Amino acid sequence: MHTTSMNVKDKRVVQGEATRAALIRSARELFGQQGYADTSTDEVVVRAGVTKGALYHHFQGKDDLFRAVFEQVQREVSDQAVAEFLGPDSWVALVKGCELWVCAHLDPSVRRIVMQDARSVLGADEVRAIENRYGAVALRGALRKAIHAGVLEPQPLRPLALLLIGALTEGCFYIAEAPDPDAAQTEVVALITRMLSAFRATAAE
Repeated sequence: MHTTSMNVKDKRVVQGEATRAALIRSARELFGQQGYADTSTDEVVVRAGVTKGALYHHFQGKDDLFRAVFEQVQREVSDQAVAEFLGPDSWVALVKGCELWVCAHLDPSVRRIVMQDARSVLGADEVRAIENRYGAVALRGALRKAIHAGVLEPQPLRPLALLLIGALTEGCFYIAEAPDPDAAQTEVVALITRMLSAFRATAAE
């Protein structure tokens, strides 16, 4: 009887996780395609194949669901950059990881969710906190790796990571608003590389 109860409980947990994942996946598709304002919770639950009650069981409302989508996007971008940051050449890994971070925001759905809607839905402070949690932490690890490898001069890691993630974010906004995004991307990547070069150890140049 005890084992049966545990199995039922485990099944409910799995089903709950699957429902939550389906809601986030559907919301991400809709938010990315048509934006937060033009997406209704009815559309989300229909696409997810669940009830509206299920949505409100897992999320407080549409803004809470958007927060989960935004965090998922930030985590995915961060994970991609971290994979690049782990490369054997610390300098190349740092530069390529930052370039990848910028390029990831060129995806139309990522751009709409992160660059267009996030601040109006969640507020600047919460967006900054989430961006720092995923972006700045990942970048701080890459900077630490480069310093330990003798590629960068020792620097205070936390403020440097925050300054750089701020520069990357503003670079993404610049590209998103530019009439020629490809040219803007080239400009931003070149400038970020030049900024990073200012911290290179003399022996590594």
